Amino acid sequence: MIHKFKFDDLYIVIDINSGAVHSVDDVTYDILDYYEDYSFEEITERLAAKYSLSQIKESCEEIEEIKENGLLYSPDIYEEHVTSRAGREPVVKALCLHVAHDCNLRCKYCFAEEGEYHGTRSLMSAEVGKAALDFLIRESGSRKNLEVDFFGGEPLMNFGVVKEIVEYGRSLEEKSGKKFRFTMTTNGMLLDDGKLDYINKEMYNLVLSLDGRKEINDKMRKCINGSSSYDIIVPKFQKAADSRNQANYYLRGTFTAENLDFSEDVKHMAQLGFKQISVEPVVTDEKEPYAIKKEHLDDICKEYEKLTRYLIEENKKSANLNFFHFTMDLTGGPCVWKRTSGCGAGSEYLAVTPEGELYPCHQFVGIGGFKVGDVFSGVENYETGREFDSCHIYSKPECKACWAKFYCSGGCNANAYNQNGDIFKIYEPGCVMQKKRTECAIAMAVYKSMD
Repeated sequence: MIHKFKFDDLYIVIDINSGAVHSVDDVTYDILDYYEDYSFEEITERLAAKYSLSQIKESCEEIEEIKENGLLYSPDIYEEHVTSRAGREPVVKALCLHVAHDCNLRCKYCFAEEGEYHGTRSLMSAEVGKAALDFLIRESGSRKNLEVDFFGGEPLMNFGVVKEIVEYGRSLEEKSGKKFRFTMTTNGMLLDDGKLDYINKEMYNLVLSLDGRKEINDKMRKCINGSSSYDIIVPKFQKAADSRNQANYYLRGTFTAENLDFSEDVKHMAQLGFKQISVEPVVTDEKEPYAIKKEHLDDICKEYEKLTRYLIEENKKSANLNFFHFTMDLTGGPCVWKRTSGCGAGSEYLAVTPEGELYPCHQFVGIGGFKVGDVFSGVENYETGREFDSCHIYSKPECKACWAKFYCSGGCNANAYNQNGDIFKIYEPGCVMQKKRTECAIAMAVYKSMD
């Protein structure tokens, strides 16, 4: 399987199974429409009005050489490997700790219901947090590096417990042979110098929530009293990013139908001095006025192209801007299982509520039927874990036939469930956007390789 596309002056061909990316000329690009199904004579006849016989012959010979080297029309060698993992004993490698089911903002699009997660407002105790780390050590097998994300609601509302959990984790490392990598996602309202110093010392990564321009951010991310959050958090975020030497953080925003010109929000973030930026599409009920609908997708794809051109030009000036969805390693990339099954929600990755209940990921918390156990007794609902573990690109017919399958890994299970009530279905708008983001990311990588 191959996929080919044009981006401005580039003609790009991807060999899906090998991952090889080829920047080709227009002759080769056109020949590949016919190469697998037509003879040389038939190809020549179809393209004779556009190219000379010698051009067509030379390109066909080059295509055949690349094919013989396994970099074009290569076979899929992964399906058997992935499906053979069925029934394996899962190893938990990451937890999302909901240290606060409460929040000091009232964001319109919040899937967590302003921190309540289909329940009541509550804060995690240190006892639950410590038990969660004990559970992670028990269930992580031989894996040495373990990931723990402090999440909410707003985790800084329970920062004292965060510190207790971190310190407990550090006390376990030597005797357990494990290493914890802590991260935090925060809206920044309660961030101060003392908290930032501690976060910089102990947190491997920091995710800071901002939607971009002031009017866009404040339309969706309001304080409890309806006032601006932008004015409060931007100076704090600028200080945080600089204190981390513009690395190991992300400024993470959400775009909605209210700002389909989201490339302007990325530009605004860059103008504020941020180098690590992520702006992602909202996923919500289609009845909401700010929901992304099918009729928006063409404009969104054009906006991704606009953003790509901006980033290419800025990075020519050594701006070193990194847009999360356009970050792609074309030389190696993640392991096969990661490429075919994504984040590992429900088997390798679990979310923990303030009461210690375990769910497949933060977006399933509080949804009936998805609780898999708790940190004290361990996993009890193995059926749900096995279901998530068997959800990969080869168990979804649409994904199996898709050229982008190794780049999106089947998409987000939560988005699929929220749209279809079934994790084995696809979230169609997400597929369209992912394909365009992948093309843009590859185009950026090709341009960079040409510098």
